[in-house]
Amino acid sequence: MKFLDHLEEWIIATLMGAATFIIFVAVVHRYLSGLPIPWLQDELILINTSWAQELCIYMFVWMAKFGAAYGVRTGIHVGVDVVINRLSTPWRNKFIVFGLLAGALFTGIVGTLGASFVWEIGHTEQTSADLEVPMWLVYLAVPCGSYLMCFRFLQVMVQFIRTGELPKHDHSHVEGLEDEVKGAKA
Repeated sequence: MKFLDHLEEWIIATLMGAATFIIFVAVVHRYLSGLPIPWLQDELILINTSWAQELCIYMFVWMAKFGAAYGVRTGIHVGVDVVINRLSTPWRNKFIVFGLLAGALFTGIVGTLGASFVWEIGHTEQTSADLEVPMWLVYLAVPCGSYLMCFRFLQVMVQFIRTGELPKHDHSHVEGLEDEVKGAKA
């Protein structure tokens, strides 16, 4: 399952890059369409980019769902552990496992409810306003992101039970940077 190690980063980076490109093209199109060059305006007005904003909104919804799973995996997801960290080690460990199981249960329930909703809406003719794609494709972000987040909660719990360590995000660390520094010194 090595491909799952950085799944969220790949999805988020791809969606972010595509959204940036789409918005850039839409803005350039809008700007060029406003220039008083008759032949250029005539050609550009034939190109419809009204769908760009809607697509980017949907892409950001998908990024948010996969970003939450990324947060669980890397230890940057919101958690309140002030009281738990003051407990004795055996009690602390039990509460951490309970919290991770509760997170897995909650996201599993949200994923299941989301999948049920996607199934129901998939049997309708409902489409998005500008893109005119089936809305179940948009709402599919909920079960996909929630089930991945559930998996990450369980993955962190298993790792915690084995090693006693939770993922900890170091805000000062930039992955890959030490490789560049070592290469520069050589």
